[in-house]
Amino acid sequence: MKSSVKVLLLKKAEKIIAKYKDHPMTEITGTLLPVIINEKLNGYLKEVARYVGVKKNIAFHMSRHTIDSKVILSNGIPIETVSKLLDYSKISPT
Repeated sequence: MKSSVKVLLLKKAEKIIAKYKDHPMTEITGTLLPVIINEKLNGYLKEVARYVGVKKNIAFHMSRHTIDSKVILSNGIPIETVSKLLDYSKISPT
């Protein structure tokens, strides 16, 4: 069963979503932003990491852990909300 979560967005995030509102890919996929495959996304992440001097081997899956532990939880968002945002069915993976 899917549940809804209300999230307050920064103005910058709202502008990005508005920018892609009528993008052909978002209309096809029914998503807020164009979706790319993980392999391509991981390639982009590695490119950014090299550009900024990060020597770690990074991948998209790591970003989920970073967003929940470093950004969301450290800003006082309840763990139950984080679990829903990350689409976990239980709190334990969070």
